[in-house]
Amino acid sequence: MGLYLTKNQKKPAQVLLMGLDSGGKSTLLSRLQQGVIMETSPTVGFNVGTLELDKNTSLTVWDIGGQRTMRPNWKYYLEGCKALVFVVDSSNRERMGEAQKALKKVLADENMKGVPLMVLANKKDLPNSMTIREVSNQLDLSNYTDRTWEIQGCSALKGLGLQQAFLSVAKLIRKN
Repeated sequence: MGLYLTKNQKKPAQVLLMGLDSGGKSTLLSRLQQGVIMETSPTVGFNVGTLELDKNTSLTVWDIGGQRTMRPNWKYYLEGCKALVFVVDSSNRERMGEAQKALKKVLADENMKGVPLMVLANKKDLPNSMTIREVSNQLDLSNYTDRTWEIQGCSALKGLGLQQAFLSVAKLIRKN
């Protein structure tokens, strides 16, 4: 029986949490891990944590710093990635073009071929946030026909939509 359990234990899938700085990635990860909002500052390098979604599903989530100076280093985290969660600030229309270019560059990397994508339109609790359709159009998501992708709204600050989004990420990984 012990051998059976050991053979069937799975290593948590590696998931990358990327996006521009100030999108809410670290807030999102701390909310999921501890259930509370922690004071965050710009991530230099990365944060990593394991999310236990249910008794059979866990994900190792790498929260990668999103400052412009950090983005050239994103390529070093892509190998072995099973899903990409790209977080955008849905209330910041001015930076959507920059987010679109950053996402396109990451997905063009050879290590990301066929890797499923979850876009989280964060800060949906703010009154002037973009709709899911607007975010999808701004990021040109319909052009990513070489992979499975989804987009969901969320609020890292209030914890809305986070658990559902990462359960969906786990499903995307299983399908892939």
